[in-house]
Amino acid sequence: MYKGRILTLVDWGESHGCCIGGVLLGLPPGIPVDVDKVNRELARRRPGGRLASPRREEDRIEVLSGVYRGYTTGAPLSFIIANKDVKSRFYEEVVKYKPRPGHSDAPARLYSQGFYDYRGGGHYSGRLTAVTVAAGALVEPILDMAGVETTAYLASLGGVECRVDGWVPRDKVYGSTLYCPDPEASQAMEEELEDARRRGDSLGGSVEALARGAPTGLGSPVYRIDGALAQALMAIPGVRGVEVGAGARLASMRGSESNDPIRVREGQVVSDGPMMGGLLGGHAAGVIRLRATLKPTSTIGVEQDTVEWRSLEEARIRGWGRHDPAIAVRAVPVVEAAVRIVLADYLLEWTGRMMHYYRLERGQNK
Repeated sequence: MYKGRILTLVDWGESHGCCIGGVLLGLPPGIPVDVDKVNRELARRRPGGRLASPRREEDRIEVLSGVYRGYTTGAPLSFIIANKDVKSRFYEEVVKYKPRPGHSDAPARLYSQGFYDYRGGGHYSGRLTAVTVAAGALVEPILDMAGVETTAYLASLGGVECRVDGWVPRDKVYGSTLYCPDPEASQAMEEELEDARRRGDSLGGSVEALARGAPTGLGSPVYRIDGALAQALMAIPGVRGVEVGAGARLASMRGSESNDPIRVREGQVVSDGPMMGGLLGGHAAGVIRLRATLKPTSTIGVEQDTVEWRSLEEARIRGWGRHDPAIAVRAVPVVEAAVRIVLADYLLEWTGRMMHYYRLERGQNK
């Protein structure tokens, strides 16, 4: 769920239920909706393949409301994504009685007073990130109208770092099996991932997201855009940390090293450098750069310590079934989508009634 200044996204459903879906509130009328484009974005997050969960899902949205003749109406936009390839045996035989270490099973069961849908992780599952990706694609025209671009890529996996400088085109990212635009690093990551999978283990990683073209000053000194971005990224299942710009490395720097110079770029005064991540005082101030750190997949084939719910005695658990060896890989389009949603929200507030002007100027008004 994302509750912003103008936009709200409510996601609903469970991993092994009939479907998942979302409701987008706050979209103005007249925003073009390209369902085929949304489905192409969903395909980038979709399970299946040699280096991902073998679960097979079509992941195609069906829009239920808020769209007429290809444009938003201003009413709530609701959509669903069907769950078709559901296999619950591991959860019924194991997770029902033993919570997985590193997963939400134990607190979710206690929070729900025992009424938790544990199959596939229920509502806590990464399966629901498909809703985020769909919503990110639905709001992308708002960014396009304002001249804002986004991209994201796999920045690290299992200790292997992707080495790139500056802007990374999306076609270069998604031309790679692991969404890493550095061919040497991508090969090393693939080898690490294969090794972890053979051992029944998993890998952690990180995803870097970039956005350029946001007007300098976008945001608020109170409702800070960097805080909203961090909150949206931390809401993604498996994200354990968010860094802006140089992040934790700033702790060992001096101001003479960390302060990005102020320059004029394409008619805008900007903070020109990677250290501050293009965010100053709660406002956009240049190319936005964020990094989300994702934990290794919790369900692994290595035995771990847990408890048995019925006796509350110590027990052992070994995972089996269909799971990603590294959730960071499929998180790349999710992280980018989350950034898009936040930027679209703040752009709607920033432009206000000027959205009509943007539509007229770019020929979007029908």
